[in-house]
Formats: sequence, C-alpha cells, structure tokens
Amino acid sequence: MSNVEQVAAVPAPEPTGEDPERRVVARPVRRRRSLGGILLIAMPYAWLLFFFLLPFFIVFKISFSEIAVAIPPYAPVFDPAAGWEGIKAMFAAFSFDNYLWLTEDDLYWRSYLSSVSIAAISTLITLIVGYPLAYGMARAPKAWRATLLMLVILPFWTSFLIRVYAWIGILKNEGLLNQALLWLGVIDQPLTILNTNAAVYIGIVYSYLPFLVLPLYASLEKLDTSLLEAAGDLGCPPWRAFWTITVPLSLPGVIAGCFLVFIPAVGEFVIPDLLGGSETLMIGKTLWMEFFTNRDWPVSSAVAVVLLLILVVPIVLFQNQQQKAQEKGT
Repeated sequence: MSNVEQVAAVPAPEPTGEDPERRVVARPVRRRRSLGGILLIAMPYAWLLFFFLLPFFIVFKISFSEIAVAIPPYAPVFDPAAGWEGIKAMFAAFSFDNYLWLTEDDLYWRSYLSSVSIAAISTLITLIVGYPLAYGMARAPKAWRATLLMLVILPFWTSFLIRVYAWIGILKNEGLLNQALLWLGVIDQPLTILNTNAAVYIGIVYSYLPFLVLPLYASLEKLDTSLLEAAGDLGCPPWRAFWTITVPLSLPGVIAGCFLVFIPAVGEFVIPDLLGGSETLMIGKTLWMEFFTNRDWPVSSAVAVVLLLILVVPIVLFQNQQQKAQEKGT
C-alpha cells in the first residue's frame, strides 16, 4: 500500500465544533493573562507594603518605646541574635506612656485642632478660587485647554521650597505687595501679613491649588452640555441650572480635590515654618521640634501615628459610605 493510500485509510477525526489547534493554543494565553493580572495587582500592593505599611509599623513600634541616650535614641531595640526571647522581651518593655503624654500636654491637642482648622479653611478658600478656574478651563475652546492645563502645572517645574521663599519677598512689610498697595494709594502704611496665619493660608492655597483644579477639571470637562441646554429650553435660569446640574455632577471632582488639598495641608511644615509666625501652631512644626530639637523619637512617633489615624479613618469611613450608596443606586 502506498503512502498516499495509508494516509487516506486513516479515519478522519469526528467534528467536535472546536478547532483542536485553537484549543491547545488558547490555554497558555489564559495562563499568561492570569499571570499578568496577578502581577498587575501585586505591584501596587508591594509598593504599599514597602513604602507605607513597613515604615508605618516601624514608627508604630517606636511609639511604644521609651527615650534613651543611645543610638538610636529609644529602647527597647530588637536584637535579632536573641531570637524569640528577644522578641518577647521587646514586647514586654512596650509602654503606652507616650500616648498618655499626648493627652496630658495641651500642646499636642491644640496643635491637632489648629492644623485641622487651618487645613479646612485653606481647603475652602482653595475650592472657592479653584472652582471658577476649573470651570473656565472646561468651557474654554478645545484648542486652548492643553495650554491652560500646562499653565496650571507650570509651578511644579520650580522647587516647592523656592516658591514658598518667593512669597516671603512678596508678603513682607517692604515686599512687592505692600509696595504696590502704597503706590496705588490703597493703604497708608505697610500691612503686616508675613508671620501670620493669613500668610499660611496664602501659601497653602497657592501651593495646593493645582491639586484641586486638576480633578475638578476632569469632572467638569466630561459634563454633558446637552443637559444645560435642555434645562434652558425648559425655562431654567442659568444660575439655577448651574446649582442643580453642574455642581452635583462635579461633586466627585470636588471631593477628590478637597482631599488632595486637606490631607497634606494638615501635616504641612514648610509653609507654616517660613510664612507663619511663632504663634502659628501646626502639628508639622510640633512633630519636627520633637524629632530634631528634643530628639524624642518615641513621642514624635506617637504624634505621627495619631495624625495618620486622624486622616485615614475619616477617609475610609467616607469611602465605605460612598460604596454603599453606589451599591444601593445600582
């Protein structure tokens, strides 16, 4: 029998509705996608583990220690050579005295309250200034939007410290602002702005304004303008259409922008240190003094842990509430 006849005698496979080659090739593709998905999810978790959770646990551990004249300046220090006994001895030496000290000394809770108050007022001012700016950018011609975005991001091309130092030259008694007001005849004598809370508000609003404008612009730029046209056709005044349509639809951008301004403003150190006076009390300055001046690492760690809880817990609760609201809406 010839080779052709042998091949012809082999029965053909029964049709199964699926190409065998395609079925064999599809399996490794699914494996590759699964591995890529795992890596995609694992990378941000690894980032949070090494750059957030691990440093937090180190600070959290130091907050239960006691100050000591040593390097590092706290005790107990974990000794890997001691093994399990060293771990038990370290936990046995932990103390809550640092957290109790925060409640006994009014300096710390006054710093927390002052920081939250200054950050909240600064966030409100930033929203008042940033909303019209973002709205104007979103309603500008498309050819101009990229340029306007670049102008908003442009201050980030300069060092944050240099920009804050520049405000010293603007706000001091013989600075540019007072000289301009005197030249215009608005005031008769220089205004005392530097080394006050007003200077801190100005510095925070200027420094963090892009953090509010960018997410707010993203929400406003996606707004369907046909809704406003329909409201106008139904006799709704422009101001009422703005409050009933534009503002509610832009709330996600408003909330995201306010969080991006409020959270770093609470722990701000550079702006109140350079622009604020000696009476400007913020937790960032208190933390710096405890860590570098007093070299009290345990107390400063306790201050940092409490500050983190003050910021993280409300955000987590808000996110859970938003998630529940979305689930009910769906």
